Amino acid sequence: MLPQEENEMLSRVGPGTPGGAVLRRYWHPIAVAKELTEAEPTKFVRVLGEDLVLFRDKSGRLGLLADRCSHRGVSLVYGRVEERGIACAYHGWLYDTMGNCLECPAEPAASKFHLTVKHPAYSVQEHLNLVWAYMGPAPAPVLTHYDTLFRKDGHRKIVIHPQLDCNWFQAMENSVDPAHLQILHQEFYGRGERVPASTTRGYTDDVASSEFYLTEHGVMKKRIYVNGVVDEHPVLFPTILRQGPSTQIRTPVDDEHTLHIHVLFFPTENGSEPEETYDPEVVYNGPYKDPPNQVHPFTRYTVKHIIPQDHMAWETQGPIADRAHERLATTDRGVIMLRELMKNEIAKVQRGEDPIGVYRDPNHAMIDTNVDEGVRQMRSDARSPAQGSYRHDLARLYQGGGR
Repeated sequence: MLPQEENEMLSRVGPGTPGGAVLRRYWHPIAVAKELTEAEPTKFVRVLGEDLVLFRDKSGRLGLLADRCSHRGVSLVYGRVEERGIACAYHGWLYDTMGNCLECPAEPAASKFHLTVKHPAYSVQEHLNLVWAYMGPAPAPVLTHYDTLFRKDGHRKIVIHPQLDCNWFQAMENSVDPAHLQILHQEFYGRGERVPASTTRGYTDDVASSEFYLTEHGVMKKRIYVNGVVDEHPVLFPTILRQGPSTQIRTPVDDEHTLHIHVLFFPTENGSEPEETYDPEVVYNGPYKDPPNQVHPFTRYTVKHIIPQDHMAWETQGPIADRAHERLATTDRGVIMLRELMKNEIAKVQRGEDPIGVYRDPNHAMIDTNVDEGVRQMRSDARSPAQGSYRHDLARLYQGGGR
């Protein structure tokens, strides 16, 4: 049971909210870079509760501006991109990628009025065919050098899932909830080689114990199986689950919607550096529910694979989970730890400090998230189907691009 004011603190992402202030200290993937084309150089995006236009000008520069023009509030999605920036379709006010107004065509020729206009603008960069945005105070930190995002010795694939119709924190709490794996995903856990004695317990009895501990980047969760296998992987604060070859990112769109992206990374076995490692294929998964634009109970989830099952579990808690009526148990230790971590990082930001995982040095050391061991265990799982694994499903996702 969580007081409503704490639930609000954990969930809300908009400008001026405590949680939103923390989230604005990080870079977030907001779109696929190749969605900006010569024919369609602008894209409406909603990030952290703000309506924005993403564009690429004719000089090749990316920009991210408030969607509504500072003049009369017309959407800049319909603006005309030029070499110097984007011009509002209504009266031609021209903005560069920094939000500087360069021209107000209808004003008198000698007018310097445009110099008084500063349009809201945010920092963006392109990495791994994704556009990443930073919406916090200057100076912006560097994009944190997690191994799966920056190593050169591997093959990558980007999977864009259907938008989540729920709050981002529900997806993150799932990441520190290991007990659900053997129950929610029991049909795929054994990959057809095993049948659980009880669908109520699923494969719960395969697990001897679960542990959690804080790291300098988030929460580490550790499962110890009765057969001696140890599965240990991190939740990287604030929005990333790292498991096997997968870097699963949940970008808050607003309080009730979340962008869900998988970056899959498989190290090369000989240490070679493929040319396409920073130019990965991008695939888009189809809807996980029918009809796709409705929410529970006005839609039906497919639940035929692991990720759609997760979407069902996250979304049917409601657009924002009502934690005032929950009943936490011993298996929810990780959930409690994540909530405390979020509250602690909110307090740090309010004191003017950087939250965990924020780096200022562009040459900071690569951060090892144990991807080599995760992929090794995945390949071991493939040789021993009776064990079953979430990692195996991720491998199939990488190879086939489907759900």
